[in-house]
Amino acid sequence: MTPRRLTALALRARRPRPTVRLRLTLLYGGLFLISGAALLAATYALVVQATQGAIGSRSQVGTSLSRQQERALALREQAAALDAHAAVLHELLARSALALALMAVLSIALGWIVAGRVLRPLRTITEAARQISAASLGERLALSGPDDELRELGDTFDGLLARLEASFGAQRQFIANASHELRTPLARQRVISQVALADPAATIETLAAAHERVLSSGAQQHQLIDALLTLARGQAGLDKREPFNLAAVTSQVLAARQSEAEHRNLTLHAALGPAPATGSPRLAERLAANLVDNALRHNVPGGRVDVTTGTRNSRAVLSVANTGPAVPAAAVDQLFQPFQRLGTDRTSRGEGLGLGLSIVQAIADAHSASITACPQPGGGLLVEVTFPDPDPDEVSPLPGTHANLPAKVTVAR
Repeated sequence: MTPRRLTALALRARRPRPTVRLRLTLLYGGLFLISGAALLAATYALVVQATQGAIGSRSQVGTSLSRQQERALALREQAAALDAHAAVLHELLARSALALALMAVLSIALGWIVAGRVLRPLRTITEAARQISAASLGERLALSGPDDELRELGDTFDGLLARLEASFGAQRQFIANASHELRTPLARQRVISQVALADPAATIETLAAAHERVLSSGAQQHQLIDALLTLARGQAGLDKREPFNLAAVTSQVLAARQSEAEHRNLTLHAALGPAPATGSPRLAERLAANLVDNALRHNVPGGRVDVTTGTRNSRAVLSVANTGPAVPAAAVDQLFQPFQRLGTDRTSRGEGLGLGLSIVQAIADAHSASITACPQPGGGLLVEVTFPDPDPDEVSPLPGTHANLPAKVTVAR
């Protein structure tokens, strides 16, 4: 390394770090120095103007001497007065400059102290941010003092910690639940295979039955992984938005679920009006599919599922209502959490994976849509998803809304 490079590094190492406190101190000192210099300049100009008038009036005083002696005396007095005036102004300027220098040093010292006191909450926030980790998100700053911008910053930081704590807690719970749900079909596959292989009287039929059970468990595991991936995509948000017709998307979903509705002895009742929206048509279709699947699975024989689309205040709305068992109002929010099933814990083997409505919530959040869910008076649930206003420049002509509906779906006119 060259000597010039070493010298530059040494100077940079000795240079004080440009902290906010140092910059505030220099700012305070610079403002005081400029204000003090301006004040002294104005005072000096006023003193010069006032004393010059006094010198002029003094030189006009008459005497009993001859005109020539008068003129000589006046010139001497004026010269002496000017000398005295210059000496006084010089003394005034020197003392003022000394006072300004002393006050500048004092102002810098006071500015350093005041800046430190003002920035103390920022140091508290910085230290807390350095110490807080995923294991200590329960700590809070709880700044005291006046309700100013720094207090607001501290409260905002506390709010951020609260949201992070909730997010980390939900993530830990989700990972624990997901690991349990993924472990169950794997354990079932292993047990079925071990029992089939350990059977000394195994036949082709028993081995084929065991193999079918293994395939069924693998299909359940595939469904769970697919649901987890959809949930992750919904929680990640949307990178690209495109216009789509929520009615057409829902129509395709209903067409694919008609046979299942007949198998369950349920009636699908659809009233699909134009509902322009923007976002991801694929995720919106998954949202509608999960709502319809949830309404079909949690129903009663001979029940019905009512699906409607339309606009309200220029916003696309999808509504799915179903008959079924009574749903407690206090348990509605629980249904939108991953692996939560009504009236059972997550270890029960009820129908479904416990991810349907949580996927609906994630997809709605990705579209900035709102969800309203409430129990039906006679049993069942009503879920309504309201999408935000679409961009008028992005809305394309909407295709027919009833063209893809199967013939056995009852369409309300």
